[in-house]
Amino acid sequence: MVCLGNICRSPLAQGIMWNKIAEANLDWEVDSAGTNHYQTGEPPHHLSQKVALQNGIDICDQCCRQFVREDMLRFDKIYVMDRENYQQVKKISGNLWDESKVSLLLNEVEPGKNKSVPDPWYGQERDYHDVYKMIDEACSRIVERYAE
Repeated sequence: MVCLGNICRSPLAQGIMWNKIAEANLDWEVDSAGTNHYQTGEPPHHLSQKVALQNGIDICDQCCRQFVREDMLRFDKIYVMDRENYQQVKKISGNLWDESKVSLLLNEVEPGKNKSVPDPWYGQERDYHDVYKMIDEACSRIVERYAE
């Protein structure tokens, strides 16, 4: 799960996916990262933590990190939150780039629409709730699609 700073959207996506993986008793690994290094080492945004906790998911122990090119080899699937993240993942990956592994997260809900999960960084708490709902639906679809 990749967003810009690994502080708002991708930590929520990681936590939501962890929860769904546990509920489905799947042996999957999930992680999150940002395409920049501004927040490296920091915990997720306090509103991402709050909204996650209100939904029974604790992301407080997550630590922001930057996407690295080797992530392209480490993971079978990489979901990005928006087109800018997609382009940055491609750039960072360099010669390891594998287009078949990278998708916009919301394409799991509306295939081919290439919709973005909006960045709630400058928004209000309600924006984090809206983002949570979008990510939750996409993660449910991922489990439905790949759990077999």
